[in-house]
Amino acid sequence: QVQLVESGGGLVQAGGSLRLSCAASGRTFSSYAMGWFRQAPGKEREFVGHIKWNGGSTGYANSVKGRFTISRDNAKNTVYLQMNNLKPDDTAVYFCASPREPLRWGPYDYWGQGTQVTVSS
Repeated sequence: QVQLVESGGGLVQAGGSLRLSCAASGRTFSSYAMGWFRQAPGKEREFVGHIKWNGGSTGYANSVKGRFTISRDNAKNTVYLQMNNLKPDDTAVYFCASPREPLRWGPYDYWGQGTQVTVSS
């Protein structure tokens, strides 16, 4: 059974940083892309970024490009989202996700429970 568990959320002032983690279990982590998404109150869930199964490629939404960085440690079955220069608009519940199929960018079928990030002005 695939499980994704996020951690690292919290309250931070604008301009600050947070690092989210997503620990995966239940299958061979290094064969699967990982994505980060977020959902703010009253808004639809939106793509934040993703990383290739071998960590060789990443992609980001324009709204976070240059501020957020995704990395992964396949030895620890964990993907990270480093968030710098946070803005109040980054306030949301952040989810990690992964496709059902190996060596594919999507669609994302498995989701974590989410972790709250709140950025105060």
